[in-house]
Amino acid sequence: MRIRASLAAAALSGAAALTALAVPAAHAVDNPAAAKAEQFKSAHQALSKPQSFAASPAAKVDGDIQVTKVTVNGNKDVVVGKSPKSFNVYVTVTDPSGIDHDQYGVDVALWHGTDLEGGDFDGFLWNENGAESCDYWSATAATCKFTIAANPGEFDGLWDSSLNGKWNVKVDAFANDGDSYSDDFYKNHWIKRASSFSGFNASPEPVSKGKTITVTGTLNRVSWTYDKYYGYGSQPVQLQFKKAGSSTYSTVKTVTSNSSGYLKTTVTASADGTWRFHYAGNSTSSVADAYDYVDVR
Repeated sequence: MRIRASLAAAALSGAAALTALAVPAAHAVDNPAAAKAEQFKSAHQALSKPQSFAASPAAKVDGDIQVTKVTVNGNKDVVVGKSPKSFNVYVTVTDPSGIDHDQYGVDVALWHGTDLEGGDFDGFLWNENGAESCDYWSATAATCKFTIAANPGEFDGLWDSSLNGKWNVKVDAFANDGDSYSDDFYKNHWIKRASSFSGFNASPEPVSKGKTITVTGTLNRVSWTYDKYYGYGSQPVQLQFKKAGSSTYSTVKTVTSNSSGYLKTTVTASADGTWRFHYAGNSTSSVADAYDYVDVR
């Protein structure tokens, strides 16, 4: 369900889900991620026991259970365009009594905001089916694999472009003896809007040595809100060159995109090779490249 196509229908669906979890329906309109967050919490309540946490405020740990490693998308940014993007998360847990084999004995989610328990969040990504697989590689340790989908424009996914940027990784784990671990801020990870170039061209081609080459193109960035790419303005883009036979690019100059994302610059033709616009990305947007080979005669 696309929020841009039918916000009212999406809100009704989210409200219904929240009502089933005894959360005020009005909350769904303000916070589309609330339903999934409540489902996550509910899924772990049966595994919890009365706890006397002895840990730092960041991680609530009862007993000697430990989460030793969490890897999100191979430690690379999650880049999402107009289509859904799935990525893997691996969580390694140890406890002398062994790790609970329940569906949610180990679980992980990503959320966007500042305070999950206090309700100050607007994005929550979680696989409600739990781990895809768990490798119990010893009697006391396990590594579990999760596949999480980031769906642009979906009411309970990346429903708005403002969700780009830094997300928090939440990890919950339970041991066979009832020990538990919960950390809303285990680590951070970046979910970015996809960037790309359109209309890139270096011309004329072929070109005589010493003549002028004009390089043009438009830098675009996706809007999850409107399911469309728009020109991305005021961004620094490097014009780079790789001489024929070489394997490396060198930066010739930096050009700034105009308000519509358009770029235009000129250089002098000196040798055969590939011209490239390289956008390094930022905290909300992905890296993008565009190439054109020019024959110099």
